[in-house]
Amino acid sequence: MSIPRLKPYLAWMAAVLMLGQVVTAQAEALPDFTSLVEQASPAVVNISTRQKLPDRAVAQGQMPDLEGLPPMLREFLERSTPPGSRAPGGGKGDRQREAQSLGSGFIISADGFILTNNHVIDGADEILVRLSDRSEMKAKLIGTDPRTDVAVLKIDGKDLPTVKLGNSDKLKVGEWVLAIGSPFGFDHSVTKGIVSAKGRSLPNDTYVPFIQTDVAINPGNSGGPLFNMAGEVVGINSQIFTRSGGFMGLSFAIPIDVAMDVANQLKASGKVNRGWLGVVIQEVNKDLAESFGLDKPAGALVAQVLEDGPAAKGGLQVGDVILSANGTPIVMSADLPHLIGNLKDGSKAELEVIRDGKRQKLTVTVGALPAEGEEMGAADTGVERSSNRLGVSVVDLTAEQMKSLDLKGGVVIKEVQDGPASLIGLQAGDVITHLNNQAITSSKQFTEVAKDLPKNRSVSMRVLRQGRATFITFKLAE
Repeated sequence: MSIPRLKPYLAWMAAVLMLGQVVTAQAEALPDFTSLVEQASPAVVNISTRQKLPDRAVAQGQMPDLEGLPPMLREFLERSTPPGSRAPGGGKGDRQREAQSLGSGFIISADGFILTNNHVIDGADEILVRLSDRSEMKAKLIGTDPRTDVAVLKIDGKDLPTVKLGNSDKLKVGEWVLAIGSPFGFDHSVTKGIVSAKGRSLPNDTYVPFIQTDVAINPGNSGGPLFNMAGEVVGINSQIFTRSGGFMGLSFAIPIDVAMDVANQLKASGKVNRGWLGVVIQEVNKDLAESFGLDKPAGALVAQVLEDGPAAKGGLQVGDVILSANGTPIVMSADLPHLIGNLKDGSKAELEVIRDGKRQKLTVTVGALPAEGEEMGAADTGVERSSNRLGVSVVDLTAEQMKSLDLKGGVVIKEVQDGPASLIGLQAGDVITHLNNQAITSSKQFTEVAKDLPKNRSVSMRVLRQGRATFITFKLAE
């Protein structure tokens, strides 16, 4: 074969060889998890719980009474009822059944201390831990912290296998991570992925800056460890975002630094102490930033200052935007509870705030976070009415209402008509305390402020609904 005829063939062979080298290089670049799994798996445990449920729970519909049903239907329901959920003989009386929950955990000390999620063991009468060698033993609950969803257990043992603890602060977005747990009861299942984001805040989880990953997490993985490539635990797999009940690519883990701080306090005193300012805050969006004269959306907007709380004593006011705490910038409002929660009762917090468009610094003595109390109720009665261009009818607050809501002024909405108020979701019973950065003291003043509102510019309004305060924004068209 002549050389000219060989050229296409040689070029094709060269391309194939280059492609093979690329594929080989990519394969070599992918991480090998085998050694990590071999070393870490023995310290990962399966957790199940038993809870005695009285017969009255059955009568309320949690488990049907099969007496008197047609034979075929009774047989079907009996097959569908989990074993142990019906008392022997199915007779009436003071029956009890056992509810079981399944989750994961990991051993952090050779003498048997275990970390898991609070929701895995919540309400349990008995906690069973199954080790990697299939042996089972009862665990003692040392302490639990619902606010971070962390629980500490203890089993009897010595020289038990333990995990290595890492530093979640050093974790980087895009880094490989691996989870070991018991999804749907399949012990020691291994899944991998990358860190999708850090410092995520979820509703009702104010004190946890979650690690977001795309690691496949399913029911049963809760409480299990999240490892980095060094084989160190960097988080506790805790929650998933799902519309189907299964994994959808959004998983959330509690940073191990947060979990261990909680665990150490639970082991020492059985409870967790957190710093507290005594404010209700909200996110600063683009419209709110414009209304408060900020260059960009950032910080935590103070929507409510609790009476006699640390913030009130330190001079914080409604409408202040907190930009930093002890030198750490507050980019998202959820950053503030994380920072303050890590401070001890009596310590100082240096806050930089924006007030009336000007920066200033305040020093607040941090208090101890109290137990959750009842929310304040909303006022709903008044005297004189006042209508205005917002399409809302308001009345003055009575002295009793102001006292119960800890307010010095404000108006309550009696009626919402068609107009801007209806479009932004205001409701009868809402209390308005501020409009266009001005404190509202009466329905007459409210009408005057509303009359002079600017057009085609974001305007802020502070509203209390069922005792909870929030700032909203709107624009009035020409």
